[in-house]
Amino acid sequence: MHKPGRRASRGKPPPGARLYRPGPPIADEASLGAAVEALRAQDPELMARLLAVAGPPPLRRRAPGFAGLAAIVVSQQVSVASARAILGRLEARVAPLDAERLAAVGDEDLRTCGLSAAKIRALRAVARAIADGALDLDRLAELDAEGAHRALVAITGIGPWTADIFLMFCLGHPDAFAAGDLALQEAARLAFDLEARPDAARLERLAERWRPWRAVAARVLWAYYRAVKARSGMALADGSS
Repeated sequence: MHKPGRRASRGKPPPGARLYRPGPPIADEASLGAAVEALRAQDPELMARLLAVAGPPPLRRRAPGFAGLAAIVVSQQVSVASARAILGRLEARVAPLDAERLAAVGDEDLRTCGLSAAKIRALRAVARAIADGALDLDRLAELDAEGAHRALVAITGIGPWTADIFLMFCLGHPDAFAAGDLALQEAARLAFDLEARPDAARLERLAERWRPWRAVAARVLWAYYRAVKARSGMALADGSS
């Protein structure tokens, strides 16, 4: 997983796509296992082939709510080690890390934690939206993937990749899909035996077959990608983890 590629337009699903109400959240190993079986029944040939190589995909849940979204913002465009250090300082300065407490901390204190001006603006925009009642992170799970995505990217500084990773791993939305993720694009190239890595728009179209379990399909693809690369000894796509 990691580093977004081209931004995909997410205002509407692709032509002919159906909108699905989200299923139960992917909250634990049991719910992930049940969702994998549902996906396997929906796309049996491809999923059997991918899972035979990858094995069961990992859950990879992250902290929920504002703290989880803040951690994703912090991780953008820095190394894993740097992100951990910055997040550690931020959590020490804003404890617990929530929207109300962050709003009360000055910019200079946030810069001292290692946050860039752009990341400070993004976190403050999220905090304001929560305080104003314009954004309820927990209730995004009740929306379809497109609606939840739109609610997040409407906030200054929250891009498509950040929104989708939050929905998938912090909220457990079963149908969110990070089509702009470079490693996910490369995984799809391998899975579908494509000549070139699909861009975000093409990957969105390919993923229609997996609704309403696209977040589960993404986990399978990432696991497949890592397994194939490990067997071949080839490097992962930039930033993949």
